[in-house]
Amino acid sequence: MIYQLLFSPTGGTRAVADALCPGQVIDLCDRDRDFASVTLTADDVAIIAVPSYGGRVPVPAARRLAQVQGGGARAVLVCVYGNRAYEDTLAELADLAEAAGFRVAAGVAAVAEHSIARQFAAGRPDEADKAVLQGFWGKIQAKLDAGNDTVPTLPGNRPYKPGMAKAMVPRTSKRCIGCGRCAAACPTGAIDAADPRQTDPARCIGCMRCVRLCPAEARSPDPQALAALSAHLEPLCAGRKENELFL
Repeated sequence: MIYQLLFSPTGGTRAVADALCPGQVIDLCDRDRDFASVTLTADDVAIIAVPSYGGRVPVPAARRLAQVQGGGARAVLVCVYGNRAYEDTLAELADLAEAAGFRVAAGVAAVAEHSIARQFAAGRPDEADKAVLQGFWGKIQAKLDAGNDTVPTLPGNRPYKPGMAKAMVPRTSKRCIGCGRCAAACPTGAIDAADPRQTDPARCIGCMRCVRLCPAEARSPDPQALAALSAHLEPLCAGRKENELFL
């Protein structure tokens, strides 16, 4: 069985994973799921895909993956980033996967539209990306079929770089209709279900899922903070970065 263990608040990571290889989804964004009850076996293959948040694995994804029982399943690790850099994400993801009982077989670094400053890597993964990712899977499948258990050398440093000090917490405008869709879908439960206009900044990870899901377009990043981030990213995101495979 092929599983996709996904942390994909805004859909970019899932689009990459689907282009690589479809599988049964285990949603690491589901804050109500008992991940300790998720058990795989040595016959399974797990695509473990997360976005890079400041060069690290998102904290909720790390905590939930740590509860999963890998059972010796072979793991294909996927780090998705917004055309800047992914730094220590794959190294950290490998450590988490191994600690959870997975056998790391391959790693992929892939580009998707930046979740906050969406002008960077806009529209990615595009058709060219998808063709590359499908080609990657052919090579990964060949390694799995050959029973090759060599562990790939993945980029990244240990100790990891410090995590993000502060998330960009979306604002809520007067257009909010109080439907509660954002609160129900928030991966960390940062939005008050009784009053969705209220967001706990200590729990928010700035994933922007609420911004994408809001039917009234009532949630958005702070304009000044977004402008500052865009200016910072402009030189770092210049040029098209390509997807990478590590076998």
